[in-house]
Amino acid sequence: METHEIRERFTQHFVKAGHEAVPSASLILDDPNLLFVNAGMVPFKPYFLGQQNPPFPNGTATSIQKCVRTLDIEEVGITTRHNTFFQMAGNFSFGQYFKEGAITHAWALLTGSLEEGGFGLDPQRLWVTVYLDDDEAANIWHEKIGVPKERIQRLGMEDNYWSMGIPGPCGPCSEIYYDRGPEYGAEGGPVADDNRYMELWNLVFMQNERGEGIGKNNYEILGPLPKKNIDTGLGIERVACILQGVDNVYETDLLRPVIIEAEKLTGSKYGEGVAHEDNIRFRVIADHSRTGMMLILDGVTPGNEGRGYILRRLLRRISRSAKLLGATEPTMERFMNTIMDAMTPSYPEIADNRERIIRVAVNEEKAFLKTLESGTKLFDEAVGELKATSRAKTPKVLSGSKAFELHDTYGFPIDLTLEMAHEAGLDVDMKGFDAAMNEQRSRAKADNRAKKHGHTDLSLYREWVDNDPTVFTGYDELSSASKVIGLVRDGQKVNEVHEGEHVEVILDQSPLYAESGGQVADHGRIVAGDTLLEVGDVQKIGKRLWVHKATVTSGGLDLGSSVEAIVDEKWRHGAVQAHSATHLIHAALRQVLGPTAVQAGSLNRPGYLRFDFNYTEQLTPQQLQEIATITNQAVDADLEVTTIETTLDKAKSMGAMALFGENYGSQVRVVEIGGPFSIELCGGTHVKHSSQIGPVSVLGESSVGSGARRIEAYSGLDAFRYYSKETALVEGVSRELKVQSTDLPERVSSLAEKLKAAEKEIESLRNAQLAARAAELIASAQDVNGFKVVALQLPQGTAGGDLRTIATDVRNRLREQDAVVLLGAVSNGKFPFIAAATPSAVERGVKAGDIVKQFGQYVDGRGGGKADMAQGSGANAAGAESGFAAVKDGLSKLAAR
Repeated sequence: METHEIRERFTQHFVKAGHEAVPSASLILDDPNLLFVNAGMVPFKPYFLGQQNPPFPNGTATSIQKCVRTLDIEEVGITTRHNTFFQMAGNFSFGQYFKEGAITHAWALLTGSLEEGGFGLDPQRLWVTVYLDDDEAANIWHEKIGVPKERIQRLGMEDNYWSMGIPGPCGPCSEIYYDRGPEYGAEGGPVADDNRYMELWNLVFMQNERGEGIGKNNYEILGPLPKKNIDTGLGIERVACILQGVDNVYETDLLRPVIIEAEKLTGSKYGEGVAHEDNIRFRVIADHSRTGMMLILDGVTPGNEGRGYILRRLLRRISRSAKLLGATEPTMERFMNTIMDAMTPSYPEIADNRERIIRVAVNEEKAFLKTLESGTKLFDEAVGELKATSRAKTPKVLSGSKAFELHDTYGFPIDLTLEMAHEAGLDVDMKGFDAAMNEQRSRAKADNRAKKHGHTDLSLYREWVDNDPTVFTGYDELSSASKVIGLVRDGQKVNEVHEGEHVEVILDQSPLYAESGGQVADHGRIVAGDTLLEVGDVQKIGKRLWVHKATVTSGGLDLGSSVEAIVDEKWRHGAVQAHSATHLIHAALRQVLGPTAVQAGSLNRPGYLRFDFNYTEQLTPQQLQEIATITNQAVDADLEVTTIETTLDKAKSMGAMALFGENYGSQVRVVEIGGPFSIELCGGTHVKHSSQIGPVSVLGESSVGSGARRIEAYSGLDAFRYYSKETALVEGVSRELKVQSTDLPERVSSLAEKLKAAEKEIESLRNAQLAARAAELIASAQDVNGFKVVALQLPQGTAGGDLRTIATDVRNRLREQDAVVLLGAVSNGKFPFIAAATPSAVERGVKAGDIVKQFGQYVDGRGGGKADMAQGSGANAAGAESGFAAVKDGLSKLAAR
């Protein structure tokens, strides 16, 4: 049975049972606790916590949620069941059925016949586990379902008590396992062998809320949830593994095609009789190709932190594994095409994003192959230095800090460093590497904890979200008669607020726009008689409640008061200009760059906008100019702006574009500017005609991470002010250079060429002076027991770079002798110094690094370097002569050995 059919059977089973089918949310949700959605219940968390009432008529739902768990990266390919990306099928009950209903539904689907829509599994091969003291679940399994007591096992919190690993809903669970047979391991059920007995389904009896804590059992149970709920998770990939009769999740119909493609590209083989390490690499390629593709699909681009770092790590592990298997050419495009072919039937949106996904993945592969080359050079340098400074019989060990630098800076997996070190006859200080890694993890955990602690407790607003959602009137008016239905001060509900206090005001209706979709919140006022509140921010809670953050500047306000909510007209005017201009730039961008330039975020405030989009190449000046021209042509065309409310499916059929990571309801708002010119899903406020935007000045574009670019622009009066400022600047330069503005480019270019020529001549004269200085220094060289020594303080102002140039020149001229150079000079209040030694001097035991350390003691400085060249900096030039003498004395003793 193909995976796509497994998904369909699951959904239809629960739809027939009265559950509402809910589409998968994006892998990226606005939750500071999570990098990615890591469980099927995450999108439903507000309903479990009681922060919102579930919007499902029967109080039940079913979904097949895209999930990514990054903690499993190192396990991929080693075990038979770990995927970084997986599809979690679940059924959810919000205060409706509980344990018996969940168990009955699951058993019916698993053991039901194929003809009736079930999976047709043999009930005699199914085992279950329950929480230690959950007699209720155990009795249901035995008495209601008929599972023999010997196939019901009890486990503790580590295995059978579920939470997301962070504060939130939790509860005991019951897991269903499938016995794959004696060829897979020992008898005795899941407690004996969880490889033979593969977990298929986890039924979570969500009834409690957990607090802060670490691990699966070291946290406090804060108390019961408002209702007893059901959250289940069936692993689609694991069911496919069983129904398709394959050994592991990497050999199912979705991932096996990637392994086959990898065999073609590498010349290696997968399966029995193949080295275990090679099989792991094939599985890594298959798993990571799918995860990387799905992350790019949902708007993630490679980067050095957060989600981008995870994606970068996955893609680089693919490239590394392919090279180890024998690939000599780039492989990413073929892997991505293969996995997209396999996944598109379940995720049709892949087809519209195919070119973009390939571009992002392929560019990351190219960057990594270059990085691999750079990192290899660093590794070779470290090895060369290590071999030069280590004694013959001393074990040669690459430092943990150097191994960590290769990992952290160059993206080298530690296994790559270990392999290269082994080939070079070196060991690696793994304790030092692990210490550096743990330090980095500690910083990351501390940062994550800080983010979690800053997570707002939304339960305070639950009553209003459920019963009194705000009516937004700001599309049609800038002032509204409203009633105060809530007041919050310092995180507590209050009945009255007074002058000077910073408060949150909740109104039954409001014309003030709440920040969302990249548009900042309106500024405005709340007025009642002599009472005035200045509103500086408006935020949404649960997408339904407007919370006005305000300061009481005069008077006071009581709960239940009638007020007038007023938008700052000037603020709104500038905001709608910028927001509508953002839509025009998006449309122009796609005309110039094509449909693969997809929006990745935006910000628009009065007079200013920025627009982020997924694109891997820097825009040319001509492209940027074309985008600006198309945008302003649309302004000049006075295009009508219309909005309609429709279904999400209808909006998509119209060609409306959606923002990545945004989850839309069944009804959406479509904003059209000039009909087909721009059609987007958008809840923001806009001008009525494009001409009301005024001029749009595109300031430029820049990189905001690998595969992501940003355009910034001014709109309206701010654009006019920018143009005026630029015009005044051009006129001023024209007057100064005494040319017409049209001739400025040619004149500036001519001056730049003259400047370059002058700088080149100055540099040539300077180099000649330095060369002459080197000749003078050689003439002053002293003989110290067979060493030719140049040790002098140069004139004040000689920079460190010049010291290095002179020292290198002197050493090169004395290359055939046992020569040592030590130079210093006062420069910008410091005393830089440098030491150099010829190859024959190094062979006699001279180490420039040791000379620098010795000399540094006399000038209150420090430094270091290699045997042939080292440098440092001090603060006490008065000790230089003593330092020179000490170095000469040391060389004399060395020569006498």
